[in-house]
Amino acid sequence: MIIFMRLEPISLYDYEARAKPMLSHNNWEFIEGGAMDEITTARNRSAFEAITLRPRFMRNITERKIATTVLGQDISFPVMISPTDGHGMAHPDAECATARGAGMSNTLMMCSTSSHCSLEEIAEAATGPLWMQLSHRGYDHTENLVRRAEAAGYKAIVLTVDAPIPTPKERDIRNRFVRPGELGNFREYQRRLAEAGESVPTTYGHVLLPPPLTWRELDWLRGLTGLPLVLKGIRTAEDARLAVEHGVNAILVSTHGGRRMDTTMSSIEVLPEVVAATGGKVEVYVDSGVRRGSDVLKALALGATAVSVGRPLYWGLAVNGAEGVHHMLELLREEFSRAMAYCGQNSVDELEDRLLNIPREWGPFRSGNDMAQQLPF
Repeated sequence: MIIFMRLEPISLYDYEARAKPMLSHNNWEFIEGGAMDEITTARNRSAFEAITLRPRFMRNITERKIATTVLGQDISFPVMISPTDGHGMAHPDAECATARGAGMSNTLMMCSTSSHCSLEEIAEAATGPLWMQLSHRGYDHTENLVRRAEAAGYKAIVLTVDAPIPTPKERDIRNRFVRPGELGNFREYQRRLAEAGESVPTTYGHVLLPPPLTWRELDWLRGLTGLPLVLKGIRTAEDARLAVEHGVNAILVSTHGGRRMDTTMSSIEVLPEVVAATGGKVEVYVDSGVRRGSDVLKALALGATAVSVGRPLYWGLAVNGAEGVHHMLELLREEFSRAMAYCGQNSVDELEDRLLNIPREWGPFRSGNDMAQQLPF
């Protein structure tokens, strides 16, 4: 008798294929969906694929340093977990499982304001460093979250700036999607609403309509906490320069995976102008569309300090909980190390120039550290 054994996933796309039948239709659509026609969601991948590597050989690449630091925090390789909504849609242990998986890979997790688990529960489960993602919904809510994050040991605040108004995805509207589970960070608020006989929101974006978020609010937040401040969603040189002027510590270039606004450029396309605009004064990270270890090398060659992943964490969670998140990250680690070897690179701290071929139609740009160039051939 022949027994066929199913191999464990060998790529992030394997995890995606296995996760889909394990999730409900509406939860899968929520996770995979993008804004409107999902052009930016698709562009996040196609732009990475349009960049090609320039391999270098005849070098000793036996020892390769891929560990790095983000805001002084050691991580084992330059891949982090992006802040994403409601991990309980993929696994009952939700963000606590994700935190354990990230810790197994010795890397950092950014925790969403709209998590199923509370920020304190996530901190208790975590064995690696945590940053707290913040969605501004008024001074009282924001200050409460920041104080709690400080008390729980979070190492930075990640302020999302690219969601000035609610943006329901068309897939969710068609599916009449209602986010399952509670808002872990707002249980007490929800309890008070219920006791008062008021409607209890299930999505943080509907707890309050977004108040104005301007550079004035950023200055207020800067004075509220001594934790490092990361701005998530910056996508232009103009805003990057303003961010530096207002004293931020880092920028996360992100399109929200194409979930907030459609028909914009991809994150990887705008990364070079953001890096150049900061003049090396702050660290720059990038997310949206990272699926291969070679994507990580491309982002670093364009000036990023590290990347982060969003949708793939749901896939890992759905397939095997914390172990699935860990294995998903380890696949990226192996692919990234392999890409480093084929490009003749021994250290993420000393990447050479001219590692990439940039599509001619992108125009003659270069990153702040001169690693990305329009090549003459």
